[in-house]
Amino acid sequence: MADNIKYIFVTGGVTSSLGKGIISASLAKLLQLRGYRVTIQKLDPYINVDPGTLNPYEHGECFVTEDGAETDLDLGHYERFLNVPTSQANNVTTGRIYQSVIDKERRGEYLGKTVQIIPHITDEIKRCIQILGSKSEFDFVITEIGGTVGDIESLPYIEAVRQLMWEKEEDCIVIHLTLIPYLTAAGELKTKPTQHSVKTLLENGVQPDILVCRTEHELSAQLRNKIAKFCNVTPNAVIQSIDAETIYDVPVLMSEEKLDEVVLEKLNVKNKKKIDLRKWQDFLTRYKNPKGKVRIALVGKYVELKDSYKSIAESFIHAGAANEVAVEIIWTHSEDINPRTVEEKLGGLDGILVAPGFGSRGIDGKLDAIRFARESGIPFFGICLGMQMATVEFARNVMNLPDANSTEMKEYAQNPVISLMAEQKTVVNKGGTMRLGSYPCKIKKDSKAFAAYQSELVHERHRHRFEFNNDYIAAFEKAGMICTGINPDNQLVEIIEVKNHPYFVASQFHPEYKSTVLNPHPLFVSFVKAAVKYSQKK
Repeated sequence: MADNIKYIFVTGGVTSSLGKGIISASLAKLLQLRGYRVTIQKLDPYINVDPGTLNPYEHGECFVTEDGAETDLDLGHYERFLNVPTSQANNVTTGRIYQSVIDKERRGEYLGKTVQIIPHITDEIKRCIQILGSKSEFDFVITEIGGTVGDIESLPYIEAVRQLMWEKEEDCIVIHLTLIPYLTAAGELKTKPTQHSVKTLLENGVQPDILVCRTEHELSAQLRNKIAKFCNVTPNAVIQSIDAETIYDVPVLMSEEKLDEVVLEKLNVKNKKKIDLRKWQDFLTRYKNPKGKVRIALVGKYVELKDSYKSIAESFIHAGAANEVAVEIIWTHSEDINPRTVEEKLGGLDGILVAPGFGSRGIDGKLDAIRFARESGIPFFGICLGMQMATVEFARNVMNLPDANSTEMKEYAQNPVISLMAEQKTVVNKGGTMRLGSYPCKIKKDSKAFAAYQSELVHERHRHRFEFNNDYIAAFEKAGMICTGINPDNQLVEIIEVKNHPYFVASQFHPEYKSTVLNPHPLFVSFVKAAVKYSQKK
């Protein structure tokens, strides 16, 4: 079907945070299970070129793709649901659109014409939408438009959709996600916000084909018919999206609502095969019916906004289901940890994960947490900055190098066991210049990492500027910290482990970016397994 690619646009109305990303990912999963090749992209209306320079408090997690793009966290949902890698082309921002158009204008590509929103900005948006469609490996391209209809920032995107609907009438549909609020005082659901949302979309020349209605209560047939009549859609195209226990229930709920069937009908595509949700249901069964529970601290500096660690939280769900246990994350702010409070905060837990981050704030708390895990024998997992701080902690307290540090925290440290990568020393611009994307890692056979992966060579995603200082490798290994994962191309230390500890593993890369429902990440699975074992011994 790749010769006739179908485009599905997902817009949102009434309020933000209705779950366009989850609906998009769920629809994509259902189409994938029918045998179609599907990809999803996110169009973000903000003027930043990418989320890479955004504070996690502003935007949540910055998700990194295989090809090194710093993207919106919704791409993590896409990958976790579809089990298919995304790329730079799957996330487009207004900043990138304008940057591309201005660069073309500077090169003279517009031949002296006045550059305008229409057609130049909208043409660039359409080009970005169709980049994925130009690849023959996809049958469907689902495009999620960030923000809410009516936002001034979203107008060029809605206009681009209107134009594509006109240009590719047979191959495009619009799904509008909206809200049906329940007024407790009146005791009823209200459709007026949805009607106004669709009216706003119509004012911009776009008629939605399908309405997905977020609701806390069941929509009656009468209410669905009312929505259909006032919003000019067919009754079967009013899809109920009732509040779910977990985001992983949504594909099942959308299948019951026949969202995928309505989409195929609207696009005149004959069903390829029936959906087989058994593997997905098996995951849900294990997730919802655990045989035990472990409590694991996530020690970070952005824990007030849990979306800052979205992929880590989801990886624990995947690994918990694989081990048939529930993982309760104890969100622990690193600034609240010190030698006096560490026992109170972390004692009695089954595992400690020290999360990624940047800058010196909260570092002392991370070091105290790592020392507590190492000396108490509690399973420990460090990621990126967590790995780097595990190195500093070991150097200070085991190797008797009290002035050991990372040059990120102290530029002229006397013992820089973590130092700025050589290729980063001339970098001035901060956006998109870190070591990003997938790189190989060769793993030593006699290691916990190898026991987890069952492979000597793996590829993992990175996002960092600082690295383990190889001048200290021999001293670390002599003291009992072993470098068990090494990049074969540049000898960068990727994984460290402490000998004579039940489970002390840390990685420079971000394993959470690759964990999916059907392929939970091996390091998370092994860490949770170690936490289970520790819990049983207590």
